[in-house]
Amino acid sequence: MSKEILEAIAVVADEKGIDPEVLFRALEDALLAAYRKTPHANPFARVDFDRADGDIKIFVLTVPAEQLEGHPGITYPEPEPVEMPEGGPPPEPVEPEPVIDWSQFSDDQIATKDVTTADDFGRIAAQTAKQVILQRMREAEREIMFEEYKDRVGDIVTGIVQQSDNRYTIVDLGRGVEALLPGSEQVPGERYEHGGRVKGVIIEVRTGTRGPQIVLSRRHEDLIRKLFEMEVPEVESGHVEIKAVAREPGYRSKIAVVSHIQGVDPVGACVGPRGSRVRMVVSELRGEKIDIIAWNDEPARFVAKALQPARVREVLVDDAGRQATVVVPDDQLSLAIGREGQNARLAAKLTGWRVDIKGETEFAEEEAEIAFSGEGEDDGVGGRCNAIMGSGKRCPNNAIPGSAYCDLPAHQELAVTGTA
Repeated sequence: MSKEILEAIAVVADEKGIDPEVLFRALEDALLAAYRKTPHANPFARVDFDRADGDIKIFVLTVPAEQLEGHPGITYPEPEPVEMPEGGPPPEPVEPEPVIDWSQFSDDQIATKDVTTADDFGRIAAQTAKQVILQRMREAEREIMFEEYKDRVGDIVTGIVQQSDNRYTIVDLGRGVEALLPGSEQVPGERYEHGGRVKGVIIEVRTGTRGPQIVLSRRHEDLIRKLFEMEVPEVESGHVEIKAVAREPGYRSKIAVVSHIQGVDPVGACVGPRGSRVRMVVSELRGEKIDIIAWNDEPARFVAKALQPARVREVLVDDAGRQATVVVPDDQLSLAIGREGQNARLAAKLTGWRVDIKGETEFAEEEAEIAFSGEGEDDGVGGRCNAIMGSGKRCPNNAIPGSAYCDLPAHQELAVTGTA
């Protein structure tokens, strides 16, 4: 019997991935619980299971009375209140059993007596042992699961939809692991059919009463990053980096990419041959449109690129307020703004700049009004540079503080001569 127990523990530990020592301790606790279910069981006992030959020993633990008094390892709980019977003698007080912390005693202070017998523990005791072992195994499996997933926040996983309603969707990740896709992390318009495969990014791993809870998201920006890592080898290797992501889930996204290897086109790498790579990402996002933009350190150029597919004539930037005024052809104004302002919002989120879009006609009228009123000329409060360039257009740079002109030497000379 002892050999069979050892073999069974080895098989379970291998199949479940549980440390055998955890199972040995669970078995000892289960046998101790079973012993305490037997008649005349001593409340202070210990079960030892020999890891080598499987021998089981039950020891009753005692401490000499002279060592118990005043020892920090022993405490006496408060006695429970006793109801007084009506018209009868008061009941005799019952001394509460002491609580002993055996770790506070050294081995030479504890006397042990072997009370192991060949008698069966009985049906109730055996059932108790079984429940203790199963509970410990479940706890060990949950701990393994938590340790496996707690460091995977931000990773993308694939699972099978088990249940779905407008509150949440339960996704089976395999090996008995279930994840939760809350309604707040679902994409509007997406339906999750029972038995269908779905990808999501892990945004949280927390412990619960039923074990670790893994929370997924289909709305998070990291989902796009991870999907491009899966489809684009250059992104996975780090040769191409996704610098920024702006997303309105289910409708449109913009990503800014940069290459760290000379000769590698970051936009072309993400698009793929004939658009095959970006098409796979769009398919996984169920038709969500994606604009891929080359990252640029110059704010004006970056803002202009971020407003794709609209054509941009001119970008005027205010570094102090991180605000960009974008001038577009009149026939491109609605395209630059997008439906309900979506294109402009995504561009602002991608660049981190406040974007003000104007048509050429509107911008020319405003410039004419400023020129007519003389507003901003030599007023010493900054604003846009008053210099007129060779093309006939006003300089797009900002004036430096205390001057009506920018810091270009030629334009600063105008501040001295007083002519523009």
